[in-house]
Amino acid sequence: MTVLVHVATALPDAGRQAVLRRAAAAAGARLAFLQGAEPTLVRVLDELHAEGVRELRLEPVTTDDPTFARSWVGRVAGHWVRQQVDPPVIHFGERTVSGREAPLTSQAWETPPPHRHHLLLCRGPRCSARGSDDTYRALVMALVEQGLTDADVLMAQTGCLYPCNHGPVAVVYPEGAWYGPVDTDGAARLVAEHLAHDRPVVDLRLPGTTAPLEGEA
Repeated sequence: MTVLVHVATALPDAGRQAVLRRAAAAAGARLAFLQGAEPTLVRVLDELHAEGVRELRLEPVTTDDPTFARSWVGRVAGHWVRQQVDPPVIHFGERTVSGREAPLTSQAWETPPPHRHHLLLCRGPRCSARGSDDTYRALVMALVEQGLTDADVLMAQTGCLYPCNHGPVAVVYPEGAWYGPVDTDGAARLVAEHLAHDRPVVDLRLPGTTAPLEGEA
């Protein structure tokens, strides 16, 4: 018998577990998360191996953008296979995971890339409920429109950043500038003004979070 494993691939999936668990139950599948929630894919593979499962199929699922799902699910599964003695047969799409997939390490990931700004966007439960998924997409689009790359802005989605009353919350480093609520219009302004031209967006800043930045009263 082949065991089906739904693999939730995107970070926002962690905030939508109820939907994914219902879908997995309806399909008779186990649910694993690639990032942001538990159980992780590696943990589910460990459990199935311990239960004596000899064949399984991985099916990427998401409530968000699935564009990178296939690469990373296969890579993580291949990493797991390389650590095992007599692993089960793992089907993934039209192929079988062999353990020869790309490793989790790479010279390109040895050190943080150079960047002028580090942008953190909260994807915790309150910020997610208040539309941080739309904020994320707006930030990405604005970065592309402004021609900013990772060398300019290194963006990361995070768990709860705590000033939830102002969600969606974003923080820009090295300035330590906290912003919120950052809706889609605010995201475009944040990129165009602060990240592209080093001008803080005064009316979006959270009061009392840091000393005034240059250009602020």
